[in-house]
Amino acid sequence: MGKIPVILAEGKTLPEVWEKALLETWWNGVAFRTEYDREQDPPSRDATVVMVIHEPFAEPRIHRAFPGGLEDLEVYTQEVVEGIHDSWIAPEEGKWSYTYHQRLFAYPAGDEIINQMEKAMEKLISVPYTRRAQAITWNPALDPESDDPPCLQRCWFRIYEEEDKKKKLMLNTHWRSRDGYKAAFMNIFALTILQKKVAEELSRRTGETIEVGRYVDICDSFHIYGSYFEEFEGFLKSVERRSFAERTWETSFAEPIFEETRERLNKEERNG
Repeated sequence: MGKIPVILAEGKTLPEVWEKALLETWWNGVAFRTEYDREQDPPSRDATVVMVIHEPFAEPRIHRAFPGGLEDLEVYTQEVVEGIHDSWIAPEEGKWSYTYHQRLFAYPAGDEIINQMEKAMEKLISVPYTRRAQAITWNPALDPESDDPPCLQRCWFRIYEEEDKKKKLMLNTHWRSRDGYKAAFMNIFALTILQKKVAEELSRRTGETIEVGRYVDICDSFHIYGSYFEEFEGFLKSVERRSFAERTWETSFAEPIFEETRERLNKEERNG
């Protein structure tokens, strides 16, 4: 009937839920043109998608089919969580106009630079059940005319106390648009690392144990581009032919590569 479907993909682990979201979008998404299409490209498959990951750090945590290598995954995580590429922001030179880390930790508001994550943590410490612990990325003065505006729009945190008195930090992220196949997995992997970092910092500051809780990902336009449908067929075949264990890795497999990448990045930073 021309309606954009709303898809719920829910499960225990990150790769399980990401895979479900892709399959549901492939089979039930609607055809939509995009601003990036070439004349010969078929329309994308598109849906509004909500992903619910109940245990973001349960293993296995990595899907082997995400586009990109493990080194790329660690570099991207360091970019989002630690801001290693904030120095690349120089729109006046034709370079990047933002990073997620910059918008979350050093939001440009006129003459003021706002650390939204610090304010969110301060609020969570004073009122753990607050509904106001959030950080946004959209800058209405810059982004509407940008060729590459932020996909991530908002991070929303809340501490939940379970019946056994354990405290868990929940994170909801809101996205205006997302390449479901080539970007979403890396996005979620990095944002859950940020969730863990915030939980650890809150634990340090309060002297209480605050664990990582549920992660929810809400995307207005979750899409699979027509330009790479042939490549995506390989993903579908791997799901059909391989077991879930054969389609995933545990973090222990990737950690040596992550550590090597971190050492290289640190060396590059020291050498300027």
